Amino acid sequence: MATPTDPSPDLDAAYGLHSPSDSVRLYRAWAASYDSGFAQRTGYLLPGHVAGAFVEAGGQGPVLDVGAGTGLLAARLADFSVSPVDGVDISAEMLTEAIAKSVYRQTFLADLTAPLPMADSGYCGIVSSGTFTQGHVGPAAFDELLRIAAPGAVFALSINVAVFKPCGFADKLDALRGQICRVTLAEAPIYAAPDPDHAADRAMILCFTKR
Repeated sequence: MATPTDPSPDLDAAYGLHSPSDSVRLYRAWAASYDSGFAQRTGYLLPGHVAGAFVEAGGQGPVLDVGAGTGLLAARLADFSVSPVDGVDISAEMLTEAIAKSVYRQTFLADLTAPLPMADSGYCGIVSSGTFTQGHVGPAAFDELLRIAAPGAVFALSINVAVFKPCGFADKLDALRGQICRVTLAEAPIYAAPDPDHAADRAMILCFTKR
């Protein structure tokens, strides 16, 4: 039986997280099998959606991958020759898997619900796949991401449809209208081969530019 220090690593557990410490425990247990046991099995589409949207919006490096996980999004950016890319995640174990892919210039271990260790205006692009979802990071994180983004920086972020309005992402976008422009939203499937409980899961692919 799973315990608070030995969580069952699956999608339902991820959607049920309640705190940063919960995330650390879950992804510690999930890191080694995440790519093969989750991403490949479900046909995880979000990294490709976000990378494609970023490039289409004119995004370029240096880029910060927010909630980098095992580096799946950075690997897709590399397919488009986008570089350099840095990664930030709350899980040291997930970052270990990401570093092994050799797709990051550098990585940062940090809690995305707290102030980030990066300097102001350091990034020309901010991307994220699968981080703004149930049990994870809310729209308050946008303030820190805008702080570390340079004027004209392109953002491409996935936001789970189930949390987009209920958790305040739509309201946050309205509040940021003076700081951002070129806002686009496109709904997309998250998985190519989901299990029946998640067949309808979809995400908003949000793109905008910092003024």
